[in-house]
Amino acid sequence: MQRVEKAVGMVANAQKKWTVEEYLAFERSSEERHEYFDGHVFPVGNPPKVSAHGTGRRHSLILANTIGSIGTQIANSPCEAYPINMRIKVSPIKYTYSDISVVYAEPQFADSEFDTLLNPTVIIEVLSSATELDDRGKKFVDYRTLESLQEYVLIAQDEARIEHYIRKSEGGWLYSQANTLAATLELPSIHCTLLLADIYRKVTFPTDDIDALA
Repeated sequence: MQRVEKAVGMVANAQKKWTVEEYLAFERSSEERHEYFDGHVFPVGNPPKVSAHGTGRRHSLILANTIGSIGTQIANSPCEAYPINMRIKVSPIKYTYSDISVVYAEPQFADSEFDTLLNPTVIIEVLSSATELDDRGKKFVDYRTLESLQEYVLIAQDEARIEHYIRKSEGGWLYSQANTLAATLELPSIHCTLLLADIYRKVTFPTDDIDALA
Protein backbone atom coordinates (compact mmCIF):
# COMPACT_ATOMS: atom_id res chain seq x y z
CA MET A 1 0.00 0.00 0.00
CA GLN A 2 2.77 2.46 0.91
CA ARG A 3 4.52 1.71 -2.36
CA VAL A 4 1.37 2.47 -4.37
CA GLU A 5 0.68 5.67 -2.39
CA LYS A 6 4.27 6.81 -2.94
CA ALA A 7 4.00 6.08 -6.66
CA VAL A 8 0.73 8.00 -6.92
CA GLY A 9 2.49 10.96 -5.35
CA MET A 10 5.25 10.62 -7.92
CA VAL A 11 2.69 10.77 -10.74
CA ALA A 12 1.41 14.02 -9.32
CA ASN A 13 4.94 15.46 -9.41
CA ALA A 14 5.23 16.88 -12.92
CA GLN A 15 8.97 17.46 -12.44
CA LYS A 16 9.70 13.79 -11.84
CA LYS A 17 11.57 12.11 -14.69
CA TRP A 18 10.78 8.41 -14.72
CA THR A 19 12.86 5.64 -16.16
CA VAL A 20 11.03 2.97 -18.13
CA GLU A 21 11.86 0.50 -15.35
CA GLU A 22 10.28 2.76 -12.72
CA TYR A 23 7.19 3.24 -14.86
CA LEU A 24 6.69 -0.47 -15.48
CA ALA A 25 7.19 -1.33 -11.79
CA PHE A 26 4.64 1.31 -10.81
CA GLU A 27 2.17 0.36 -13.51
CA ARG A 28 2.22 -3.29 -12.55
CA SER A 29 1.26 -2.40 -8.97
CA SER A 30 -1.35 0.22 -9.89
CA GLU A 31 -5.09 -0.33 -10.09
CA GLU A 32 -5.34 2.43 -12.72
CA ARG A 33 -3.72 2.59 -16.13
CA HIS A 34 -1.08 5.14 -17.11
CA GLU A 35 0.84 5.87 -20.27
CA TYR A 36 4.49 6.79 -20.46
CA PHE A 37 6.14 9.36 -22.69
CA ASP A 38 9.76 10.48 -22.53
CA GLY A 39 10.16 10.18 -18.78
CA HIS A 40 6.68 11.37 -17.82
CA VAL A 41 3.67 9.34 -16.64
CA PHE A 42 0.07 10.30 -17.39
CA PRO A 43 -3.24 8.78 -16.28
CA VAL A 44 -5.14 7.05 -19.07
CA GLY A 45 -8.88 7.54 -19.46
CA ASN A 46 -10.40 4.36 -18.09
CA PRO A 47 -13.53 2.88 -19.72
CA PRO A 48 -16.56 5.09 -19.06
CA LYS A 49 -18.63 4.21 -16.02
CA VAL A 50 -22.26 3.24 -16.58
CA SER A 51 -24.19 6.50 -16.71
CA ALA A 52 -27.73 7.68 -17.12
CA HIS A 53 -26.98 8.06 -20.82
CA GLY A 54 -25.75 4.48 -21.19
CA THR A 55 -22.19 5.46 -22.20
CA GLY A 56 -20.45 2.80 -20.13
CA ARG A 57 -22.93 0.15 -21.20
CA ARG A 58 -22.46 0.91 -24.90
CA HIS A 59 -18.68 0.96 -24.58
CA SER A 60 -18.62 -2.33 -22.70
CA LEU A 61 -21.04 -4.08 -25.08
CA ILE A 62 -19.13 -2.93 -28.16
CA LEU A 63 -15.82 -4.10 -26.69
CA ALA A 64 -17.25 -7.47 -25.68
CA ASN A 65 -19.01 -7.97 -29.03
CA THR A 66 -15.93 -7.01 -31.03
CA ILE A 67 -13.40 -9.13 -29.21
CA GLY A 68 -15.92 -11.98 -29.14
CA SER A 69 -16.42 -11.80 -32.91
CA ILE A 70 -12.71 -11.63 -33.63
CA GLY A 71 -11.90 -14.32 -31.08
CA THR A 72 -14.29 -16.76 -32.72
CA GLN A 73 -12.85 -16.10 -36.17
CA ILE A 74 -9.20 -16.47 -35.13
CA ALA A 75 -9.72 -19.50 -32.90
CA ASN A 76 -7.98 -21.84 -35.35
CA SER A 77 -5.47 -19.34 -36.71
CA PRO A 78 -2.10 -18.11 -35.44
CA CYS A 79 -3.68 -14.81 -34.29
CA GLU A 80 -4.15 -13.66 -30.72
CA ALA A 81 -6.50 -10.87 -29.57
CA TYR A 82 -6.00 -8.86 -26.38
CA PRO A 83 -8.49 -6.62 -24.55
CA ILE A 84 -8.01 -3.24 -22.97
CA ASN A 85 -5.33 -4.02 -20.37
CA MET A 86 -2.61 -5.05 -22.82
CA ARG A 87 0.03 -2.33 -22.86
CA ILE A 88 1.73 -1.43 -26.18
CA LYS A 89 5.32 -0.26 -26.51
CA VAL A 90 5.16 2.25 -29.35
CA SER A 91 8.81 3.33 -29.02
CA PRO A 92 11.57 3.28 -26.40
CA ILE A 93 10.03 6.43 -24.89
CA LYS A 94 6.30 5.75 -25.49
CA TYR A 95 4.02 3.18 -23.82
CA THR A 96 0.24 3.28 -24.16
CA TYR A 97 -2.96 1.20 -24.25
CA SER A 98 -5.59 0.43 -26.89
CA ASP A 99 -9.09 -0.98 -26.46
CA ILE A 100 -8.24 -4.09 -28.51
CA SER A 101 -5.03 -5.26 -30.16
CA VAL A 102 -4.62 -8.27 -32.43
CA VAL A 103 -1.40 -9.99 -33.45
CA TYR A 104 -1.00 -12.18 -36.51
CA ALA A 105 1.48 -15.02 -35.98
CA GLU A 106 3.94 -14.93 -33.06
CA PRO A 107 3.37 -12.16 -30.50
CA GLN A 108 6.44 -10.36 -29.21
CA PHE A 109 6.65 -8.87 -25.72
CA ALA A 110 9.00 -6.42 -24.02
CA ASP A 111 9.92 -8.79 -21.20
CA SER A 112 8.98 -11.99 -19.38
CA GLU A 113 5.90 -10.38 -17.79
CA PHE A 114 4.14 -10.72 -21.20
CA ASP A 115 2.08 -7.58 -20.56
CA THR A 116 3.74 -5.15 -22.99
CA LEU A 117 3.13 -5.95 -26.65
CA LEU A 118 5.65 -5.00 -29.34
CA ASN A 119 4.05 -6.08 -32.62
CA PRO A 120 0.29 -5.44 -32.95
CA THR A 121 -1.10 -6.15 -36.42
CA VAL A 122 -4.49 -4.50 -35.82
CA ILE A 123 -5.40 -1.88 -33.24
CA ILE A 124 -9.04 -1.08 -32.45
CA GLU A 125 -10.32 1.90 -30.47
CA VAL A 126 -13.92 2.51 -29.35
CA LEU A 127 -14.48 6.25 -29.62
CA SER A 128 -15.81 8.39 -26.78
CA SER A 129 -16.09 12.13 -26.24
CA ALA A 130 -13.07 11.97 -23.92
CA THR A 131 -10.77 10.02 -26.24
CA GLU A 132 -11.89 10.71 -29.82
CA LEU A 133 -9.55 13.60 -30.58
CA ASP A 134 -6.55 11.66 -29.29
CA ASP A 135 -7.58 8.42 -31.04
CA ARG A 136 -7.90 10.26 -34.36
CA GLY A 137 -4.85 12.45 -33.85
CA LYS A 138 -1.67 11.95 -31.85
CA LYS A 139 -2.38 8.35 -30.94
CA PHE A 140 -2.79 7.33 -34.58
CA VAL A 141 0.35 9.27 -35.50
CA ASP A 142 2.25 7.29 -32.86
CA TYR A 143 0.71 3.96 -33.87
CA ARG A 144 1.72 4.49 -37.51
CA THR A 145 5.38 4.29 -36.47
CA LEU A 146 4.88 0.61 -35.59
CA GLU A 147 6.13 -1.40 -38.56
CA SER A 148 3.94 -4.33 -37.55
CA LEU A 149 0.69 -2.32 -37.66
CA GLN A 150 -1.37 -3.01 -40.78
CA GLU A 151 -4.86 -1.81 -39.81
CA TYR A 152 -6.38 0.76 -37.47
CA VAL A 153 -10.09 0.65 -36.61
CA LEU A 154 -12.26 3.28 -34.93
CA ILE A 155 -15.69 2.19 -33.68
CA ALA A 156 -18.31 4.84 -32.86
CA GLN A 157 -20.58 4.20 -29.90
CA ASP A 158 -23.24 6.87 -30.51
CA GLU A 159 -24.21 5.51 -33.95
CA ALA A 160 -23.50 2.49 -36.17
CA ARG A 161 -20.20 3.53 -37.78
CA ILE A 162 -16.83 1.82 -38.08
CA GLU A 163 -13.88 3.62 -39.70
CA HIS A 164 -10.98 1.67 -41.11
CA TYR A 165 -7.42 2.59 -42.07
CA ILE A 166 -5.24 0.04 -43.85
CA ARG A 167 -1.54 0.44 -44.63
CA LYS A 168 -0.82 0.55 -48.36
CA SER A 169 2.17 -1.32 -49.77
CA GLU A 170 3.48 1.84 -51.43
CA GLY A 171 3.11 3.86 -48.21
CA GLY A 172 0.30 5.87 -46.68
CA TRP A 173 -3.04 4.65 -45.40
CA LEU A 174 -6.30 3.90 -47.21
CA TYR A 175 -9.48 5.05 -45.43
CA SER A 176 -12.97 3.54 -45.62
CA GLN A 177 -16.02 3.34 -43.40
CA ALA A 178 -19.13 1.21 -42.86
CA ASN A 179 -22.15 3.00 -41.44
CA THR A 180 -25.23 0.78 -41.49
CA LEU A 181 -26.08 -2.23 -39.35
CA ALA A 182 -26.34 -4.30 -42.53
CA ALA A 183 -22.75 -3.47 -43.53
CA THR A 184 -19.59 -5.52 -43.09
CA LEU A 185 -15.94 -4.50 -42.80
CA GLU A 186 -13.01 -6.70 -43.80
CA LEU A 187 -9.79 -6.94 -41.79
CA PRO A 188 -7.59 -8.70 -44.36
CA SER A 189 -4.39 -8.78 -42.30
CA ILE A 190 -6.02 -11.12 -39.76
CA HIS A 191 -8.58 -12.69 -42.14
CA CYS A 192 -11.59 -11.43 -40.17
CA THR A 193 -14.89 -9.80 -41.08
CA LEU A 194 -16.73 -7.44 -38.77
CA LEU A 195 -20.52 -7.49 -39.16
CA LEU A 196 -21.88 -4.25 -37.77
CA ALA A 197 -25.03 -6.04 -36.65
CA ASP A 198 -22.81 -8.25 -34.47
CA ILE A 199 -20.59 -5.42 -33.18
CA TYR A 200 -23.63 -3.39 -32.12
CA ARG A 201 -25.71 -6.28 -30.79
CA LYS A 202 -27.86 -5.10 -27.83
CA VAL A 203 -26.45 -1.57 -28.15
CA THR A 204 -28.93 1.29 -27.98
CA PHE A 205 -27.88 4.66 -29.37
CA PRO A 206 -28.66 8.09 -27.86
CA THR A 207 -31.38 8.67 -30.47
CA ASP A 208 -33.00 5.38 -29.44
CA ASP A 209 -33.09 6.60 -25.82
CA ILE A 210 -34.75 9.85 -26.92
CA ASP A 211 -37.31 8.03 -29.07
CA ALA A 212 -38.17 5.75 -26.15
CA LEU A 213 -38.95 8.77 -23.98
CA ALA A 214 -41.06 10.52 -26.63
